[in-house]
Amino acid sequence: MKLHELKPAEGSRKNRKRVGRGPGGTDKTAGRGHKGQKSRSGAGKGSFFEGGRSSLISRLPKRGFNNVGTTYEVIQLGQLDVLEGDTFNREALELAGLVRRKNRPVKLLATGEVTRAVTVHVDAASAAAVKAVEAAGGKVILPNSQTEDAQKAE
Repeated sequence: MKLHELKPAEGSRKNRKRVGRGPGGTDKTAGRGHKGQKSRSGAGKGSFFEGGRSSLISRLPKRGFNNVGTTYEVIQLGQLDVLEGDTFNREALELAGLVRRKNRPVKLLATGEVTRAVTVHVDAASAAAVKAVEAAGGKVILPNSQTEDAQKAE
């Protein structure tokens, strides 16, 4: 017997009844009875409703913050140190499996250490990460820094 040959015991599994989809789904009222508040769509209590008292969610304090701005794909310095090569752009990071979502910008953070000179092309970087890479003899290239360099050259 192989793993793909395993089957559940006969009669131990049953398909979910799709209510409100004809005679098999208990037909017209779909087990909700006639009219009234509980028969309507969207009826029922919210998942955090506790009978009218202050819910646990509202009694606990807020923590941290939610950044409503850009969500980044985050790269740490320690992750770069493990990889081969000395130049890292988006394609190299995707091949290494460090960047997964293609529609998100990449940000470099200063967690871990970088022990060799590397050139990193990213969309954003923390100040500490830039300082650490430059201290190791490398450089961080940001999209806006390229336009600034071009203006200085003119």
